Amino acid sequence: MTIVALESLSFGLGRMAEAAADAGHRLCLLTGDRAVYRHELAVLPPDALDVVDVDTWDRDSVRRALAAVPDLAGLINTTDTWSLPAAELARELGLPGPDPESVTLLRDKRRVRETLHAHGLSRSTALAVPPGPEGAGEVLRAVGLPAVLKDSAGTSSRHVWIVHDEEALHRALAEAAEHRLTGALFAEGFLAGPLYSAETLSWDGTTRLLGVLSRQTSRAAVVREEAAGFPVALPEAERAAIEAWVGRVLAAAGHERGFAHVEFILTADGPELVEINRRIGGALVGEVLCRTLRTNVYTAMTEEALGRRPALLDAPLDAEGPAYGFVLVYPERPGVLKGWLGLDELAAFPGSVEWFPVREPGESVVHVGDQRGCTGMVLAEGRTAELAQHRAWSAAVRVRPVIADEP
Repeated sequence: MTIVALESLSFGLGRMAEAAADAGHRLCLLTGDRAVYRHELAVLPPDALDVVDVDTWDRDSVRRALAAVPDLAGLINTTDTWSLPAAELARELGLPGPDPESVTLLRDKRRVRETLHAHGLSRSTALAVPPGPEGAGEVLRAVGLPAVLKDSAGTSSRHVWIVHDEEALHRALAEAAEHRLTGALFAEGFLAGPLYSAETLSWDGTTRLLGVLSRQTSRAAVVREEAAGFPVALPEAERAAIEAWVGRVLAAAGHERGFAHVEFILTADGPELVEINRRIGGALVGEVLCRTLRTNVYTAMTEEALGRRPALLDAPLDAEGPAYGFVLVYPERPGVLKGWLGLDELAAFPGSVEWFPVREPGESVVHVGDQRGCTGMVLAEGRTAELAQHRAWSAAVRVRPVIADEP
């Protein structure tokens, strides 16, 4: 029988195909752009999975592609963009899957904030703001400064502005008016403290914290993710408190089954939500989960797609695996990627350093202010996440994307 992935995160296909095979099934990827998965497809054996080229933005084309899949047993989606279409198609086909209404809520960051505020799980609510200068007065009155402006359905840290004064607020509102947002602009209070994400797995009222990921973002007002480390070494009482808190947050938001990547700020008064992604973490998060916990966590994704309670919820977690840090490598300016300098130096650094390319030479890099500009990632290991991240950072600064002007 076959398990279909309706698009996927850039990394994780190999682990997913292995998990499907272990369950006696074959993985089939439906994609509108194979280039997204170039690294995985290049290193996997050609018969590891089936790849079907289809316009995944066209629901009827996807339906026809699914109808042609032999013995369709389950439907997996690990992206924010295709999470709602996947949920609706799974229900339409009688396959196990999340409640589309819950997915709709989780795709709307403003509604999530409002919901959590109503349940006493967020200190502030969200304010819908029209892009442009007319929104400034309402933000100052209802939210105050500093504040965060963001797209209610944004992904990859696109269209997120941190504003600390009125000048920055007016500038962000003007920029928002020039962009085509996926959802609608809203404002919320700024949260002071370090940024983390809780990597979790849930099933019908039970949520297990698999670990906490540290997250480093750019210093610029427009947020760009730079580096991460896993698992963060937390005092046991603090880890237990985060696990209990994230369980309450996911229950209030209606997330009942599957992985969640829950970003939060650890404030002076405890964790406060940034956003919920109802999927496994992006970039190399899934890979470091597998390596650190010494198990293929994508098996739980396969079990969920088949309607089975994931064994990972109850299995002892092997905490003896190494910790990992990874750094995203961006060019300094837009243009055509010609390659990278410094890749031949990585082997000299401690931490079994690895390079994971995201783009290939010849591609145009249009955006460098968010994750769309990432050309590759440097991964390193260490005894702790702190040590691993330091090693990854020291190696990553030697990797320099070579950019040429567009012809």
